Amino acid sequence: MALSRKVQQVQPSATLAMSSKTKEMIAKGIDVINLSIGEPDFTTPKAIGDAAIAAINSGKASFYTPAGGLPELKTAIRARIKAEDGVDYRQNQVIVTDGAKFALFLIFQVILNPGDNVLLPEPFWVSYSEQVRLAGGQPLAIKASGKDHKVTVADLEQMRTPQTQAMVINSPQNPSGLLYTAEELRELGNWAVAHDILIVADDIYSNLVYNGNQFTSLVSLGEAIKKQTLLVTGVSKTYAMTGWRIGYVLGDPQIIKAMNTVASHATGNPAAVSQYAALAGLNGDQKDAEKMRLAFEKRLNLLYPKIQSLPGFEIETKPQGAFYIFPKVKQAVAQCGYSTTEEFVEALLEEAHVAVVSGRSFGQPDYIRISYATDQESLDEAYKRTKDFLETKSK
Repeated sequence: MALSRKVQQVQPSATLAMSSKTKEMIAKGIDVINLSIGEPDFTTPKAIGDAAIAAINSGKASFYTPAGGLPELKTAIRARIKAEDGVDYRQNQVIVTDGAKFALFLIFQVILNPGDNVLLPEPFWVSYSEQVRLAGGQPLAIKASGKDHKVTVADLEQMRTPQTQAMVINSPQNPSGLLYTAEELRELGNWAVAHDILIVADDIYSNLVYNGNQFTSLVSLGEAIKKQTLLVTGVSKTYAMTGWRIGYVLGDPQIIKAMNTVASHATGNPAAVSQYAALAGLNGDQKDAEKMRLAFEKRLNLLYPKIQSLPGFEIETKPQGAFYIFPKVKQAVAQCGYSTTEEFVEALLEEAHVAVVSGRSFGQPDYIRISYATDQESLDEAYKRTKDFLETKSK
């Protein structure tokens, strides 16, 4: 049976093709260091796992929950957002979803009509654009006029059309790890309010910020901006719970209600056991989350100067959050005799056994994304292999 044109036109996720090849090499016994994966290398904290086991043993994880999530989990989400961002939400302004990715998917399904467009500042996570297309919308890539991968109002205004329905702001940013300041966000938020453009604030990395930098959520910058914003986040990155698949959205109650309706037809409720686990994470003391954050910060500070020192690698600004470094490698690609970054990335995998992601997946073909969500020994060895690879190819 032939796939519809709509599905055929969708691009694979950022790491799908490379991770398949990486897994194939690992299955053959090849010692590949995988720096292409966007997930913590830590296991879920024990207290969270114990809560899930208790929910199973008590039998309460055996049954359906409301499609939009357990009421007590919604309450915990509201309390956590209040504690971290200083803003209040009502119960009918929260939906729990099967991961933050599905939360984004639901948003675009609900807010977009055919012909609507969404502004996506580059570099952007590839799923944004494909989810917009799946909803019948048009993604519009916005190039930042500065060197730090952060757009300005002028950049957005240049691309705005009467069909612009929304824009996505991801801070800290995947893949660059850069963080928008409160003032930068305020300008963007006020612009969106003035033009009645919805803001999709992807705050999934909000708790992974380093070296004294401060995270600001758009929803904390005044009632008008908060009202215009759909806040998307989840437990995956903060609590090392990528496999549990729990995300959530806070925002306009009419949009949340519509998302709840679509979710009830698409998936029903998120897994009950995962919801009870997330409840434990949100209500816990946050000590394990802080330990993981400090570990990522240490890795960044050790790896960043090494990446800076690699011949042909350029980094405009040190990452401030998430767990990625996004160097420009145009010179390195040319010095090594390759025509494209994809060729360079493939050779680095096949010959040096280091897996990274081409920046083309994020709209920036001259860059690569390096994840430091792995142990320090592996990061040190990956740097050594990459350095040797560059020196050998450049001769």
